[in-house]
Amino acid sequence: MLEPQIYKLSVGQAFDGLSDSEKHYAHYMARAAWSGTRIILRQVSPEANDIFDFIIALSHTCGGDWEKLATETQVDSDEVERFLNYAAMFLSNVGNYFILPGISKESLIKLASVSGATIDIFNRIKEPMYAETPSSLGAPGPYTQTAYYLGDGCLASREDVSAISDIIEENAILPENTRLRRCDNGGKPSYEILQASVEGNEYVVGTRGKTSKISQVRIVKGDHKEELEQVCHNLQEALEYTSNPTQRLMLERIHGSFLTGDLRDYKDGQKIWVTDTAPAVETVIGFVEPYRDPLGVRAEFEGIVGIADTAETSRLQRLAGIADGLVCRLPWVKDHGTSKGPFEKNMFEPPDFSSVQSLAYCSSIVFPGINLPNYNDIRQETGYKNIIFSNRMVSESSRARGLHMVDPIEQETFKQHRFHSYYIWVVLHEILGHGTGRFLSELSPNNFNFDPQSPPINLLTGKPVNSWYRPGQTWTSVFGNLATTVDECRAELVGAYLIDEPEILRLFGYDESSEVRADDIIYNMYLQLGVDGLRGLENYEPITKEWGQAHSRAHYAMLRHLLCDSDGLYTIQLDLENNRLTVRVDRSQVLQKGKPSLGRMLLQLHIYRCTADKDNCREFYENLSQVDDEALKWREVVVSKKDPSLVFCHANTFLEKDEDNVKLKEYEPTSRGVIQSWVERDIDDAL
Repeated sequence: MLEPQIYKLSVGQAFDGLSDSEKHYAHYMARAAWSGTRIILRQVSPEANDIFDFIIALSHTCGGDWEKLATETQVDSDEVERFLNYAAMFLSNVGNYFILPGISKESLIKLASVSGATIDIFNRIKEPMYAETPSSLGAPGPYTQTAYYLGDGCLASREDVSAISDIIEENAILPENTRLRRCDNGGKPSYEILQASVEGNEYVVGTRGKTSKISQVRIVKGDHKEELEQVCHNLQEALEYTSNPTQRLMLERIHGSFLTGDLRDYKDGQKIWVTDTAPAVETVIGFVEPYRDPLGVRAEFEGIVGIADTAETSRLQRLAGIADGLVCRLPWVKDHGTSKGPFEKNMFEPPDFSSVQSLAYCSSIVFPGINLPNYNDIRQETGYKNIIFSNRMVSESSRARGLHMVDPIEQETFKQHRFHSYYIWVVLHEILGHGTGRFLSELSPNNFNFDPQSPPINLLTGKPVNSWYRPGQTWTSVFGNLATTVDECRAELVGAYLIDEPEILRLFGYDESSEVRADDIIYNMYLQLGVDGLRGLENYEPITKEWGQAHSRAHYAMLRHLLCDSDGLYTIQLDLENNRLTVRVDRSQVLQKGKPSLGRMLLQLHIYRCTADKDNCREFYENLSQVDDEALKWREVVVSKKDPSLVFCHANTFLEKDEDNVKLKEYEPTSRGVIQSWVERDIDDAL
């Protein structure tokens, strides 16, 4: 196991700039965020909560003195370091997905022997903790697992799964905060829809005669009850320190949804959240991202608290101010003159675009930027927010992932330029990648947002469109497990497609006289597309033929398209003898060949998305993301030279004894520091 690269998410200066009331608000919202940790652990794997308890119990037992523990248990210090690295990666990722201990089982047994409590916990986790399978997400099986679908054969019947989806839709139940459990009932299956809430009751829902093979469907409230009680307690405390009535109303709606499990309240809270622009303390909390659901509809819990970075926010707001003009340069708009055409909103309303420093980011993935909410009806009718995490972004400046795949002659330049282009790519991904597009929809029976008697012309076929979103349908419900990866791919394509625009480059300080020139940014972007496409193969599992990460699949699909469609712009050289893989890009042709190719792929995904054309989208995207024998050889090299994992060390906040002051504590960026931060976070003492 490679030693992780640990990065400290410094936030002290920004936190010191808050008022006392804002510090209290940030404190309680951070406590609410971290209180959801065990929900995420439960969503990752059956053993994750016990592994968490084992790490914390070992730290308590030795008082954080790991050298003393090594001596007492007669475990080699190198083995202890390997355990600490594993623990830091586990805690930073909030789970053991794709993480195996580097320490031997024999040494870990010795460490566990330090107390009866740690022995008991270790006996529960020693087998799954070291098991190499299941190794990826998917329907429960020998090589794949999911914690969203419980009971034998829960996903075995497509007919049952489809019927359950219909029942949920008919009963106005949103799926994001649910799990599904299959039970046998006298030979006929019955299902329980587990709904996250503090309240705990259950009832049978009607099936309207569509599910003759299912004996019963029950709604069972109270999933994640204890954790949500802690979350709600802290939200209630935070209400006393909100900055304005909008913020207060938002929290009241979210608090109510956690109590009852009704996500309609949560959606109301999200609509209000969008209108709370440029707050000093930005927050996100709830069941948000569906990346790890095999069906792509049920979401992982996450909690985020960020402190405004006013200087960088000013620049991002300037970009938002020119965004409407940039939309006109996208492939589905640029030939429509003054109109943006049927597949884009007439006016791109600049979203709230802010840069914040992450105080708390309780999630299995700490993204450099986010674009929320994910509900497309809110995005289309009310708007959305873009948030860049500046202290998370800075961590990328010291990394050059996949450097070994760059020609040695170019490696130093690639390292120097990578962050500059990466930052702009992420920013464009968030504001225009996730912020553009117009869904053709039947909003309610016989109420369309286009003329069904004279439908728009499909830009791919030249014929009138023949598919659209029906009443009650959403992007995720129609596209299922393709939704997140296609959405991320489209957003990545938008960012890469627009990165050569001089207006954008000048705004970020790049032209032909700057130290890093505009053409350096453009070339580095296209070289990154090649490197990231190959790196994506790390998250492909050859045995199950499943992708473990939506962005990785997207990057690989983009590279595959460029290899087939950009007239020799890219070449990949595999040197098996020296275990070396090199990607090369013809710098003189990136805009002549690369940009048009990106535009063609982008146009296809965009039209499929806007017209709910899931069948053609699936055929197109699955073909591009298929991993053939040649790519499997590439993967062997990529995996053998995998980059170190990035681990984040967050600060904690504490109320001083009189509770009048909030104190911030940051930790050293080491495995010990990460573990200590989690020990002192004390996620089970929120009440």
